[in-house]
Amino acid sequence: MGVKPATGIWAIVLNFGIEEPSLSILQLDRLAAAPLERDPFDFVVVEGFLDPAFRADAVAGFPRLPGAGSVPVAGLCLTPDFARLVAELEGSELREAIAAKFGLDLEGRPTMVTLRGWSDSSDGRIHTDSRSKLITFLLYLNPVWEAAEGRLRLLRGPEDLDDYAVEVAPLAGTMLAFRRSENSFHGHRPHIGERRSLQLNWVSEERVVRRELARHRWSAKGKALAEGWQALLDRVTSGRMPVPR
Repeated sequence: MGVKPATGIWAIVLNFGIEEPSLSILQLDRLAAAPLERDPFDFVVVEGFLDPAFRADAVAGFPRLPGAGSVPVAGLCLTPDFARLVAELEGSELREAIAAKFGLDLEGRPTMVTLRGWSDSSDGRIHTDSRSKLITFLLYLNPVWEAAEGRLRLLRGPEDLDDYAVEVAPLAGTMLAFRRSENSFHGHRPHIGERRSLQLNWVSEERVVRRELARHRWSAKGKALAEGWQALLDRVTSGRMPVPR
């Protein structure tokens, strides 16, 4: 079966050797226009970071995850739309935009993408992220968010969750990026339930990615085993499962 020749404007484009323009789903112009904040540490927040025409597809394509905790995107079954989103986030255009915003050379730095679909009572504790992470980039994918809990706070210290400079609602299309440092404290009030986010990190070296992927895999297996034992215990104690005598 032959390839249909290009016609009209695309014939002109191809004849002159000009590549078809990239139709990005990321609103990089919004990122470029957003100020880099310095209080309490270097960060930038952009609302409407996803093209509005694509936002609903990204929300609908979010993978079904088994429970709380981070899950590496590698190995997950992704819809074409969500796979495109991940590919653009790990692409050179966003890397260059983030590097320019933070004045940081990210050329050749490995990336790691993880997803969270649910949060529990242990999530949101104050932390800074590990030293191996150079930049943490969060993209939220919740169609609505009315709860007071689960809103990320960028904190002025490690002790008080109410001493914050900014609070970010995890609404679909909102992105937050910050430079990891010894004072990049952040956290949120515990929220139990669905809370969708994508986290992209530029890290110091490739072995960090391998280590983190292995850690996430073992963590997921441990949680699944614990949940299985708890379900079995609940059945026994409720009388739904007879105990051998």
